[in-house]
Amino acid sequence: MTDAPLSRREILAAGSTLAVLSAASLAGCAATGATTRSGRPADAPQAPFDTLRDYVAALDAHGLLLRIPEVDQDAFQATGLVFRANDRFSYFGVPALWFDRVKIDGQWVDGPLVGLLQGNLHTDAIVFGQPVVPGNGPASYRNAKAYLADLLKKNNGSYPQIPPVEITRDRALCKQVVLTGDDIDLTRYAFIQTNPTDAGRYVNTGSVFTNDPEMGGNFGTYRCQLKGPRLLGLNPEPNQTGWKMLMAARKRGEKVAKVSIALGQDPVVWFISGTRVANRFGDKPVDELAIAGGFRGKPVEVVKSETNDFLVPAHAEMIIEGEVPLQEKGLPEGPFGEMFGYMGPAKEENFFLNVTAVTHRRDPWIMNAFTGMQRGMVTSPQDALYDFFLRRAVPGLVEIYQPQDLMGVAIIAIDKKSPGEGLKAGRIVAERNPIAKVIIVVDKDVDVMDRTQVLFAVGSRWQPLPASELFKDLTGIITDPSQPVQGRTSKIVIDATIQLPEEGGRADFPATNRALLEQGAPE
Repeated sequence: MTDAPLSRREILAAGSTLAVLSAASLAGCAATGATTRSGRPADAPQAPFDTLRDYVAALDAHGLLLRIPEVDQDAFQATGLVFRANDRFSYFGVPALWFDRVKIDGQWVDGPLVGLLQGNLHTDAIVFGQPVVPGNGPASYRNAKAYLADLLKKNNGSYPQIPPVEITRDRALCKQVVLTGDDIDLTRYAFIQTNPTDAGRYVNTGSVFTNDPEMGGNFGTYRCQLKGPRLLGLNPEPNQTGWKMLMAARKRGEKVAKVSIALGQDPVVWFISGTRVANRFGDKPVDELAIAGGFRGKPVEVVKSETNDFLVPAHAEMIIEGEVPLQEKGLPEGPFGEMFGYMGPAKEENFFLNVTAVTHRRDPWIMNAFTGMQRGMVTSPQDALYDFFLRRAVPGLVEIYQPQDLMGVAIIAIDKKSPGEGLKAGRIVAERNPIAKVIIVVDKDVDVMDRTQVLFAVGSRWQPLPASELFKDLTGIITDPSQPVQGRTSKIVIDATIQLPEEGGRADFPATNRALLEQGAPE
């Protein structure tokens, strides 16, 4: 298991696990020709990346792309490969996956279909142009996080903004092919059904552009069930901005809401689409494309949609445009495998989109989110932002980490100086962070990204009484399957810091064997 950039030799040596697979597991998989075309990172496109293709080329140069000629998704081979990649390389050490073509409903569909594009911890450094540390994903991740923390410090807790720039349609790569009317058939592209029990094929990596006269513009990632050549389900959740905008338009009596969906975005637009790094709680609307420009250090080039006024990323792989009926009964949608790693419920009635136009690059690339099986996007921007504001409430904060493969768990390291600081820090996180359900507080000598160190601290420094605090009813995230009442959850704070005598701890708590060796024989 490794999180180092993968060499051609290493990827090919893993063929029995990832590419060829064993006859007993995925018999008949056609991925016997899996290859990587790694060059040198210095020769690859560099951040900021204007297109998805430039970013994938950079992954390839770092040895982080596994190319597979064919997969039979009727047999869910692509999904199986994702789990095999996690098993072989670890959740945060996976390469991105590329499939040249995919069997869907008995037919071979040309791709490429790509996934796991921001799963590896090295991708945080690649996306933001920071040093990649070979063999040490957490170090690469922390390089990106330090860079982003500096951006926040220089901008008083906000990420900088550079407004987008509109370009002419002849320069926009997403306008190379324009389809309207009966020429539109979304079923012919490599959108897949990820799980056997999903409701069907999904467009699940789109940035859905909506607008509201008071809230301004927004784009967010909401799953879209492929229901026909020109029909998509649309699933913003009630806590998401897109849902609030559609409901406000419905309340105003509007018959339809115009929508554009950008697919195959550059990596910065993609992670902003699925996170809350944009502060939408201020006095005026936020231009998320301007925030994307600030992250990139250069403007996002945008172009006007064909059938509405939305300005969308000009160099996306595809733009889907349409109308959401607001006064009609919705359509059934779901179930769908959710981010917690469990199947979510079906919905009897949900928004849907009548597609009016599709524009795309020639031979468009399709990206799939293997939701609940991968880290869907780089997380250092969220962690850096949360860290910045948490330090105001927790002065002794060293670092906080929320591992995406342990959804619901948050780990905090503090420089503990006085009694009660551990439980206080955990309490603040429990009350403010809806995802954090199990909050583990450790001392500054514990690496929050090292599971062994964290569990070592829990096992050897924590006493369940009195170093725990339970909360009966706090805000939770709605995709947590354990909640009896959706959106409400109990929580626990585990203070795994060394307990001071005033907290009932030992006055002579021993040093670890390793610490004693480092002190007594540093060589």
